[in-house]
Amino acid sequence: MNKKSFYTAIATVAFTLIAVQTASAQEKRGQEPPSATELIKQMDANEDGKLSEKEVKGPIKNDFSKIDTNEDGYLSLEELKEAPKPKRGKKQ
Repeated sequence: MNKKSFYTAIATVAFTLIAVQTASAQEKRGQEPPSATELIKQMDANEDGKLSEKEVKGPIKNDFSKIDTNEDGYLSLEELKEAPKPKRGKKQ
């Protein structure tokens, strides 16, 4: 294999890897956030149909008191449905 063929093969592999990474990142950005029902299914550790502050993760944890409109210390399905949607980061 001569030098030119070797460099062409390396460039082809690098280009392919970059294309796969870009496609994967774009696919993840296009995903819809989970619904309120899915959030409860994912995080409701004690399966009581509502989320305590100890059970929640991510942006919901930061806004727990804003989402808990009846101030009972739990997030119900209705409260999650009415919660403000998280703001997305800037597109690059």
